[in-house]
Amino acid sequence: MSYENLPSSPCFIDNRARVVAIQSSMKARGLDLYIGSRPRTLSWVLDAFVPWRSYLVIPAKGDPIVFTFIVDSTRLADETWLPQDNVRAYAPMGGQDQVSALQSCIQDELGLSKGRIGVETGLSVYTPEGNLTKYEWDALEAALPGFELVNSHELVDELQIIKDAGTVARFREASRIVDEGQKAARVALEDGGWKGMTETEIAGIGALAMRRAGSVSEWNFAGLNEISSGYRTALGACTPPTTRVFEAGDPLMLDFHSLFKLAMGDHSHNYLIGPATKAQRRHADNFVDLVATVLAAYRPGRTPSDMASLMMDRAEALHCADFCYPGCEHGIGLWGDEWRIGARNDGPFPYWTDPDHVYAKGEMLICAMQYASPDEKIGFRYENPIVLFEGGCEALSKYPLAIEEIR
Repeated sequence: MSYENLPSSPCFIDNRARVVAIQSSMKARGLDLYIGSRPRTLSWVLDAFVPWRSYLVIPAKGDPIVFTFIVDSTRLADETWLPQDNVRAYAPMGGQDQVSALQSCIQDELGLSKGRIGVETGLSVYTPEGNLTKYEWDALEAALPGFELVNSHELVDELQIIKDAGTVARFREASRIVDEGQKAARVALEDGGWKGMTETEIAGIGALAMRRAGSVSEWNFAGLNEISSGYRTALGACTPPTTRVFEAGDPLMLDFHSLFKLAMGDHSHNYLIGPATKAQRRHADNFVDLVATVLAAYRPGRTPSDMASLMMDRAEALHCADFCYPGCEHGIGLWGDEWRIGARNDGPFPYWTDPDHVYAKGEMLICAMQYASPDEKIGFRYENPIVLFEGGCEALSKYPLAIEEIR
C-alpha cells in the first residue's frame, strides 16, 4: 500500500475523524446512509485521486465502502487509507453494474431494508461536479424500495468550509510549486527568449518546472495550464493554450496549476511584451491597483457581495469599471471542488454562491479577478488561493504582484 499520511507530517489528515463528523451530521439529519458521488466528497473522504464515476457508501457507523470503475479499483485501493476490502469495482457484468453493486452492499452487506439515504445532486457551472443524475436517482429508487433518497450535499459542504491545518499546509506546498513554474517561465521569456515562442511552449516550460518541484498534475479541466497572448487575453477566464506565436506589443497571461496531495495550486501572472503603449501601461497599473485593494480587504466577516462592491468602487475611482468582471473570487477545496462559495443552498439563485455568505476564520477561496478591453485587445487575470485569518488573509502564491514589461 503506497498511502502515506504520517501524524508527524504538517500535511497530516485525520481521515477517520472526517468520516465520524459526516456520520454525526447524518444522525442529526435523520439519515441512515450517505452516498457521495461528487469528486469533492470523494477527495475529502478518501484522500486519493478518484477520476472515474464512483460512489462512496457511508454507513451510520464504521468505515465507508467505495465503488469505482473496474479499471481503476486496484490503483485506488493502493492509494487510499481505506482497508483494501472497502474498495470495490463495478463492471458491465451480471450483478456487478453500479446500481446492482450498491443495492447488494446496502441490503445484503449492511443489512438495511428501509431508511433515508442522503445523496448529492443539484446544479453547477462546473462540468465534472459529479451530481447524481436523474437516471441514477430513478434506478436507485427502483432498486431500493422502502428507502427515501434525500438531497443532502450541504452535509459534506458544511464540514469542508473551514480548512484544517493539514489541508492548508498542502495548499501552501501546491502554491510554492506553482511559483516555481512562474519563475521558470520568466527566465524562458526574458532577454528576447519569447521570440518565436508559442502559448503551448511556455505552458510546457511551466509544467515541467512544476513537475520537477513535486506537482503530479496540471489539474484544471478548463485547459490545464491556461495561457493567452495578444487579443486572446481579453477573451475571458478560460484560455487553453494555442500555437499562437508571441509578438512584440502583446499582453501575456500565464495561469499555472499544480496538484499536491489533492490540493490545487493556482496562480495567474501577467506581462507586457515590449514595446508597451501608454494605454497598455495604464490598464496594467489599474489592474495591479485593483488586485492589491481586494487582497488588502479580505478578512472574516466580509461577504462575496461586499467584496465585489469594494472592487467595483475602486474600479470606478480608477475609471476602469467597464473593463472589470463584477466579482473577485471563486471557491476552492481539494481536487474536484473548485467553484461555489459557501455550503448552504439558500441564496437568491439556487446552487450559486450565496452573495451574503459571511466568511469565517480558516476559510479558503481563490481570489480570482478578470480585466478585459476587447476593443484594445488587452486583458489580465489574477488567481491566487487565500486563507482567511483574524484581520486579513494570506495569499498562498508568493510570486510578486506586478505586470512587468519584457523585451
